[in-house]
Amino acid sequence: MTTLHRALYGIALLAALAWAVWIQTLRLDAAEARADQAISLLEQSKAQTRQIAAHANRLAAELGKERTAQASLRSTQNLLRQGLSDRETQIEGLKRENSDLRRWASQPLPDAARRLRQRPAITGAAAYRDWLSRSGALRPAGDQPGH
Repeated sequence: MTTLHRALYGIALLAALAWAVWIQTLRLDAAEARADQAISLLEQSKAQTRQIAAHANRLAAELGKERTAQASLRSTQNLLRQGLSDRETQIEGLKRENSDLRRWASQPLPDAARRLRQRPAITGAAAYRDWLSRSGALRPAGDQPGH
């Protein structure tokens, strides 16, 4: 083998080695880019997880407040029911004791009072306004004839 052949083999070997190093460098750069992207996605996921956890904590706190408010409303409702029951019991007791009150309670309501308690099924503000305009409302004092 001549020196020229050896030199050409050496150059070819160096070229192959340089090409292999260049390919590995490209692969390493691509791997680093993917790793950087994965780290970025991981950081974004962590940030989203923290936001979701904070939102869940806020919702849990609001739910606790709502439950406390509902319990308070139930307690108030129970007190009101008990008060109503006590009043009804008191009224029934008074009716049994007082003959004038018993006579008064047994009379039918006057027409004016009965009309106040009569209402059609109203669905919405417009229907309520129409019902009010047809219900024979009183006129203002300045609109009455004779003044």
